[in-house]
Amino acid sequence: MLKPSIDSLLDRVNSKYSLVILASKRAHELDAGAQATVENFESVKSVGQALEEIDAGNVISDPHPELKRERIKEEEQARKQLRDQEQRELENRIREEKL
Repeated sequence: MLKPSIDSLLDRVNSKYSLVILASKRAHELDAGAQATVENFESVKSVGQALEEIDAGNVISDPHPELKRERIKEEEQARKQLRDQEQRELENRIREEKL
């Protein structure tokens, strides 16, 4: 792999280990259908595309992963509560219509 160079990538991420983890996570997101942050990619593979996004500065490592995990957990709980509330409202409407 010639582009982006490891030197330019390490200007964006503080260690090779962090770069590998970040690129891997972003490649999985791209494979799952996440929207790209770069218009045109030189690479056709998701790992290369992830590295291009990192090099462009569009993908960064979260400095507080614990806070991110907590935020994601709270968002999931809020979505679950909303689904439960919608289910209860639907059940109530069905009961009212039967009467």
